[in-house]
Amino acid sequence: MGVWEYDQPAPHVRGQPPTANCQPPTNMLPYTDQVLWLFLLSIPVACIAWTVTHEEVFREPRDYCERRCEKGKTLLERKFFYLFTCEYCFSHYVVFAFLLITRFHLLMPGWRGLLIAGFSLVWIANMYMSLFGILRTNMKKEKTIIKKMEDEQL
Repeated sequence: MGVWEYDQPAPHVRGQPPTANCQPPTNMLPYTDQVLWLFLLSIPVACIAWTVTHEEVFREPRDYCERRCEKGKTLLERKFFYLFTCEYCFSHYVVFAFLLITRFHLLMPGWRGLLIAGFSLVWIANMYMSLFGILRTNMKKEKTIIKKMEDEQL
């Protein structure tokens, strides 16, 4: 049976009643554990992607990449350096590294599970980064308001 032939059930389902099809293959984590891993693995992905693309620690390399992105001679050069300035783009590479390290699969074994896990991790990590960006903006706004009120009192 070839990879693309769907007339036969997957090997882990053969001989089982249709109701047993809602469990992952025996060599995979239960679905609840997979979801837990998804949300937990997204935290360090978001942390690394945000730190590299926003924080002061990486200001000099980021500034260099921004200059090369804006003034690059070729399209390939501009796009390559853009990847290090965009948290969404960079999170794909961080996820790729984490998938290599952890071998995390989501819902299915093999390349399909890796593909689903990769895009799911990117999506959840970017949701975390969006929430963090909103919280950080609100905190800066509050600090500015407090500072302004303190200055007016003096």
